[in-house]
Parts: sequence; C-alpha cells; structure tokens
Amino acid sequence: MKNSKTSMRSLIIMVTLLFCYAFQNSSAQPVVGLDNWFNRETNAKTGKPFHYLWSDTENSGYSRWGDIFKAKGAVLATIDKPSPAALSKVSVYIIVDPDTTTESKSPNYIMPDDIKAITKWVKKGGALAILANDAPNCEFTHLNQLAGKFGMTFNHVTLHPVTGTNFEMGASVNLPAHPLFSGVTKIYLKEISDINISGTAKAILTENGKVLIAENRVGKGYVFAIGDPWIYNEYIDHDRLPESFQNRKAAENLTDILLGNAKKK
Repeated sequence: MKNSKTSMRSLIIMVTLLFCYAFQNSSAQPVVGLDNWFNRETNAKTGKPFHYLWSDTENSGYSRWGDIFKAKGAVLATIDKPSPAALSKVSVYIIVDPDTTTESKSPNYIMPDDIKAITKWVKKGGALAILANDAPNCEFTHLNQLAGKFGMTFNHVTLHPVTGTNFEMGASVNLPAHPLFSGVTKIYLKEISDINISGTAKAILTENGKVLIAENRVGKGYVFAIGDPWIYNEYIDHDRLPESFQNRKAAENLTDILLGNAKKK
C-alpha cells in the first residue's frame, strides 16, 4: 500500500510539472502585432481591409512574412489603435506605410497619445519595426514625430526607382557585416526613402552617403527603421524577383533580430 501511495504521489508531481512546463512554454510565445490603424486601406472591389496585412495573401500582403514569424514560434496579432493595453500584449509591434489622404478619406494619424504609448512600450522592452515608404506614398509628418523620438526621421524622397522589370535598378549589393545581412549578398529595395539619424541611432545600410536602413536601442527596447514596406509578398520570394535576390533570407534575419530584441510578455 505504501509503494502504491508513493507511486501515485510521484505521478501527481510529474503531471503537475509537465502542466507547468507546458503552460510556461505557451505563455512565453512572443506575440507580433501588425498595425491596422495607421495603415487602414480597404480594397475598392471587395470592401475588405488589405495592403501589408497578415491576412492579405495577394502580392500586397505580409502573409509570407507572417509565416516566417510563425515558423519561429511567434503568434500573430493585428493591432488597431496602439493603446497601452493593446501594446502590453505584444513583444513586437510593426508599423507599415501610414495612410495619406489619397489612400484613406479620414486617415488615422499618429497622434501624441500614440507616440507616448509606443515610446513607453519600447523603453520597457518592446521591439518596434517602422517600415515607411517613398514619397508620395507615405504620411511622413506624423510618422516622423514618432520616429524622431528614436533618433530617426524619413525624408520625403524616392530613391531606387525601378522601371518595369529592370530589377537591377533596385539592387543593393554592398551590404555591411550586420546580422540583417548574415548569409545575404544582394537585396531588392524598390522606391525607398532615406533616413536622417541622430543621437544613439545607427545606420545599418548606407548608399552614396544616404542611410536606407537604421536601428536604435532605446531603454530596454529596440527600434528598426527602413523607408520601404520591403518584404511584402510581391518581393519576398522569386515569383517576380530573379533568383539572385535574397530578400527572404534577409526577412528571416530581420525576424530573428526583432524576436531576439523583444522582451517576452
């Protein structure tokens, strides 16, 4: 009888430990939030949200980048207005191409309360990625009020113009030794704005004296910035791009950087 009780007690302890382990692992999964407030375009034909969203599987979407995050153990989320409560649930927050008045009749601009919430969240350990766009396809005024808090502002310009399928016009090959470019020798950047950096912000990629990609560590958090939506479905793989471009590998590296710099929730 004594051995039976001992065995039962051991079984209970084992089951309890396994449950705790499973709970800790599930709760430790990083949550990656993608903005759908500042970028809130609607497809004129379907009436549904589209353009740089996890759910958009067309060329205009981020579904393939979302698959990379999921393959690395992350959970995807879509964020409306970035309230402190909403941000508290995510480890990574991605803002892409805030709407102009040509893209939305009533754009949701990045306002002071948004900037306050996002800045505080980053300082506490959040990883923020800002993927802007070129002129005139991005609302820079309010975006720069946010990015400026991290020593980075975008210029209202268009670099790397590409004519038709002359993809080499968008090629960047002189890539520095940075984790973003580990195993990468060539990326595609089409119609991109450059970035002014100040304070502790650092350039990741510079061409002809212009900063195309930058980063900063702020408090316990991390901020990544590029003046292009860059790795959306159309240009992450080789559906259109020649095999020589390695945007997918760069996207995998960026995913690792964001998850590695994010404080687990």
